[in-house]
Amino acid sequence: NKRAPRHRTTERDHSVVMAPAASPSDWYNSLPPVSKAWGTACFACTLLSQFGLVDLRNLYLNWALVKGKFQVWRLLTNFCFLGKFSFPFLMRMMMIARYGVFLEQHTFAGRIADFVWMVLLCVGVLLPIPALVPSIQIPFFGPSLVFTLLYLWSRENPNANTSIMGMITMKAFYLPWGMLGMGLVMGQDPVPDLLGILAGHLYYFLAVLHPRTGGRRWIRTPEWCRAMCYTLFGVRSAPAAVPAAAAARGTA
Repeated sequence: NKRAPRHRTTERDHSVVMAPAASPSDWYNSLPPVSKAWGTACFACTLLSQFGLVDLRNLYLNWALVKGKFQVWRLLTNFCFLGKFSFPFLMRMMMIARYGVFLEQHTFAGRIADFVWMVLLCVGVLLPIPALVPSIQIPFFGPSLVFTLLYLWSRENPNANTSIMGMITMKAFYLPWGMLGMGLVMGQDPVPDLLGILAGHLYYFLAVLHPRTGGRRWIRTPEWCRAMCYTLFGVRSAPAAVPAAAAARGTA
């Protein structure tokens, strides 16, 4: 197999990702399938709950109900709610549209199954936390997963110039911490965001940092995940010779 091409961040790259489409429908149709599906589900959950058409009590993560009444859908639906319509909700949706789309289109270009497997592994890190640490009870892990995407984007593009709301300029490597600080100023609980960073760093360490130093490559996308992605999205994902596009660069 050929090695996956390394993606190098440039200003042109960012302009391609964020370039406005001819119309909102054109922009929506241009989104890659996984980010589009998740973003749509998040928007739909907020919209339907806002009008009382969906009861959030049927969606949040409750391990007692998952195990006792086999309500296994909660393992997925708790990632599909980013909060009520508000500024934090808008910011999270924008983060999916920018950082999730960038990862799917560039870092994991042509490797949709690897992208899905990355998301599933990070989901697997977040889900057991309430059961393992009773003091941490988070009903919806959607915001945490959004922060995971932000963290991975920052590690893939550590030297890119970025800013928070166009006011505070910094290198992308520090953006997750800057966003965390902004959340604190706005009175948000930092724990979900910190857990997202934890999940993202664990994946990045196993997929990139550890193999880079000569360690064993622990993360390999299983064939059932490739078959599932082909069934759902009609796209075949070629196996990658390296675990991530940045396998030979970045900051430890």
